[in-house]
Amino acid sequence: MTTTVQVKRNALGETRLVDHADAPLGDGEVRLKVESFSVTANNVTYAVAGDAFGYWNFFPGEGDWGVVPMWGHAVVTESRHPEIAVGERVYGYLPMADSLDVLPIGVSAGGFTDAAAHRQPMSPIYNQYSRLAADPEHDPAREGERMIFGPLFKTGFLIESFMRREGWFGAEAVVLTSASSKTAMGLASVARHRSPQIKRIGLTSPGNVDFVKRSGFYDTVIAYDDLGNLLPISSVLVDFAGNAKLMHAVHSALGEALHYSCTVGATHVGAGFGQDNGPLPGPAPVLFFAPDHAVAAIKELGPKAFGEAVGESWLRFIAEVGGALTIAERNGLDAARQAYLATLAGRADPSVGIVIRP
Repeated sequence: MTTTVQVKRNALGETRLVDHADAPLGDGEVRLKVESFSVTANNVTYAVAGDAFGYWNFFPGEGDWGVVPMWGHAVVTESRHPEIAVGERVYGYLPMADSLDVLPIGVSAGGFTDAAAHRQPMSPIYNQYSRLAADPEHDPAREGERMIFGPLFKTGFLIESFMRREGWFGAEAVVLTSASSKTAMGLASVARHRSPQIKRIGLTSPGNVDFVKRSGFYDTVIAYDDLGNLLPISSVLVDFAGNAKLMHAVHSALGEALHYSCTVGATHVGAGFGQDNGPLPGPAPVLFFAPDHAVAAIKELGPKAFGEAVGESWLRFIAEVGGALTIAERNGLDAARQAYLATLAGRADPSVGIVIRP
């Protein structure tokens, strides 16, 4: 029996728990028991952009109901694949559920890819699983941090790499909305060390200002209702909020000083994501889709050099963020559902990272 949290695709605040009987495994298939996953604003972005980017397709639901993807750890409980043994552990893309069947191909010591037919149209980055016994990024003492920050950090790393390759579009500063978000902190950390000449300006809600300042990742922190303090120095904007009204306000405040604008996530659900708030001053925002940039970066650097560069920055970030975040473990899929709803509603405490053990 598998229990899954399902979300109504056209009403993201409606959820339900559904039980399904497990079908027998086919040849080459493997059954994973979900051990743990994190719930972050990134998962809310998967739900908000689920139809536009195919996120609902990874773990199909029923009719109007879908399953939000998570990042986490799982253990093999049944295997009909000769190279994968019962008991071994993996890390990767998982449903908000307590088990998942996969069809591994390209099996190596380090991992495999799920060849399930319904997953193939989407980016291959999301179909790859790491085998923890030979995973250089795995640290048993840091599994919580990896689930909470790992995929988000890599997005921040890729944004910095892209901006640096483009000479930061001639800008002196990077402005980040939703500065308390984990992806924003990852980007700010990487930029501080790899592009130290770029000033980092974090924008956040008034209630998160103290937390963002304590994180130490930003040169300047400004509350959304104090945008008059955002000086029009030459800047690039990286938007994680998906709030059209805020985007318009930031573009207006920076004016001609804004050299480039990109949007990455949507942490402010129901705050104008995708809506038209009138003509937007300055450059038109460009969507930053991390999987495409990851494929390009790996092709440019080679898998080994790319992995080493990410690993070096990741270890530095984890050391820096340690004092800014408390990890809270919660048990059961109802706890996962509640954590998702709190994050969706903007009630989640950015200083607490939620790890669910189904």
